[in-house]
Amino acid sequence: MNWLLSGDLPRSRILAFLLIGILACLVLAPFVFPGTRSLNVAAKVAVFILLVASYDLLLGYTGIVSFAHTMFFGIGGYGIGIAAARLGPTWSSLALGIFLSLLASLALAFAIGLLSLRVRAIFFAMITLAVASFFQILASQLSELTGGEDGLNIRLPALLQRSRLATYYAVVLVSFVLFLLLLRIVNSPFGRVLLSIRENEFRAEALGYRTVVYRTLANCLGALMATAAGALYALWLRYTGPDATLSFSIMIDLLLMVVIGGMGTMYGAAVGATLFVVAQNYLQDLMKLASDSASGVPLLPNLLHPDRWLLWLGVLFIVCVYYFPSGIVGRLRR
Repeated sequence: MNWLLSGDLPRSRILAFLLIGILACLVLAPFVFPGTRSLNVAAKVAVFILLVASYDLLLGYTGIVSFAHTMFFGIGGYGIGIAAARLGPTWSSLALGIFLSLLASLALAFAIGLLSLRVRAIFFAMITLAVASFFQILASQLSELTGGEDGLNIRLPALLQRSRLATYYAVVLVSFVLFLLLLRIVNSPFGRVLLSIRENEFRAEALGYRTVVYRTLANCLGALMATAAGALYALWLRYTGPDATLSFSIMIDLLLMVVIGGMGTMYGAAVGATLFVVAQNYLQDLMKLASDSASGVPLLPNLLHPDRWLLWLGVLFIVCVYYFPSGIVGRLRR
């Protein structure tokens, strides 16, 4: 186990308990939190931990600001959806869909990285934003292939189609294994070079490292992991569409999760994704309880009305940034 983690232990008792608690909740969710909604939240947490970790590889470890991450997330979802719709709900069609989507993401990430990472960070961010917007429009317009704005409903092989439990544990297991793989990568010599590029690109270049090559490789690795997360999300939802995987709001959520958890820490991806997804799904319920409890107090029930949940989510984010400038994991580790 120490080999898998590369010796990167939590280095904080509270963080260790948090991580064990998150893993235990994901494993036991079907039994401890029965119900469709809670299982949907747990599956989304598992997928977004992997997605946020893949983005943290770019932003936190390499210093690359990319807005195209949801494009790769969408490619994974559409790869599964199109393959199942055209070839039928078989294991071979799913495998082919995943393989082709990974191949497409690898080619796009390599092209974007090779052609764009030589420019300044702001120009690279604008290029990735333009490419992601173009892909979202393309997915909406090619309705015969992608289902357009309505998206595609996905039929799965018999085992996964009959058992939501089997699908859930497949999603959690694959997400966990790929997360461990990312943890191994960032704690390898390759990961240390990425950190040196983030801290001082010119010094890393002077030491003999081809920074463009390393940044391109990081871009490709992040894209492949995001594509895998998109495929897992589509498998769980049994649906894929522009709003489900390509929406720019998902990109904003990714940025928030990385900042809340802590940039440059894979454990931060787990903590940030879990807190954000749970708050996103249950904050309205908590606010309704608080509003009902404060019914006799002037103005307070209106302030705590569930329709204002985005306001309080923003307040929580500001508090996190103010008190945890290096993220929750960064603060706990210090």
